[in-house]
Amino acid sequence: RVRHLEALVVEHGLETLVDLDFAFPLRHLPESGILLDSAETGLTESGRGTMNVFNRDMKKRQKNWSASLQDRDQYDYLRDEVGSRVADRVYDIARTFPLALDVGGGKSHIAEHLSKDVVERLFLTDISEKTLKRSRKTEIPTSCVLADEEFLPFKENTFDLVMSSLSLHWINDLPGALRQIHQVLKPDGVFIGAMAGGETLYELRCSLQMAETEREGGFSPHVSPYTAVTDLGNLLGQAGFNMLTVDVDEVQVHYPGIMEVMMDLQGMGESNCAWNRRSLLHRDTLLAAAAIYKEMYGNEDGSVPATFDILYMIGWKPHESQAKPAQRGSATMSFGDLSKISQPTSTDRP
Repeated sequence: RVRHLEALVVEHGLETLVDLDFAFPLRHLPESGILLDSAETGLTESGRGTMNVFNRDMKKRQKNWSASLQDRDQYDYLRDEVGSRVADRVYDIARTFPLALDVGGGKSHIAEHLSKDVVERLFLTDISEKTLKRSRKTEIPTSCVLADEEFLPFKENTFDLVMSSLSLHWINDLPGALRQIHQVLKPDGVFIGAMAGGETLYELRCSLQMAETEREGGFSPHVSPYTAVTDLGNLLGQAGFNMLTVDVDEVQVHYPGIMEVMMDLQGMGESNCAWNRRSLLHRDTLLAAAAIYKEMYGNEDGSVPATFDILYMIGWKPHESQAKPAQRGSATMSFGDLSKISQPTSTDRP
């Protein structure tokens, strides 16, 4: 199945369109074109950046396997919750977006919470063909494009809105991906995204590290590295975005034990795919980790929590109509005078 998917990408390039009943056929796109190939941008596989933390082929296989499960929908609870919160941020912007893009959108976890009064037309991309085929029908006309999030096959100044939910934490070159998102946005367009942050699954990480250190004399990473919230604003600014908003939210899910945590992560397609991961976990180490997990973090009812640290970001592509900060030195009041504002004057006294 993996070879067949790779053959499709080679044959059709990044313009491969998954045929769905609710998708626009590629031939119906405007003559000017929305999609392009790597030759038009000069970007190649080797030119995506020097960072190579994650095995993208493995992530593709994980997501394809997850989408092929019979009970796959029961693992969508986290993506549905975060997708709804991203959609809430879209609703906070009082405008209609004629054309939007969902980067790594999977089964359309954001669009199902939006209406066509807000987004008139949507392009949905994902690295996994099987995941795209499981996309849910929404009232928004949707085109599904098989594409890697590390290379967006769209022309510059195309979209009014770009969204992303829980896919950017698997990107090798995050600064480069943010620059590409900035590029495909129209001036005064907005990017709204969510990704897993640095404190995600700290309970699982600590339990596994302590168990391996005790049983094997050292530990190796079993949970992927994540971006810190302190770095995200700088990355957005370096990509060219302005009027930035970055905030953090925690989603805590309770499980019977450590095995259920790991099984659900696998069912979500969220297993570790870092190159330096350790593929096998000894049985004794896993049993020790389960005991440590319950001892350190367990609830009174016997369940254990798993914390997902979600980073939300909003950035705008600059435009002359946007509000600009006042020039330096144009203030009419000193910060030192602010304390006097709340002090009563003689005329205020009875």
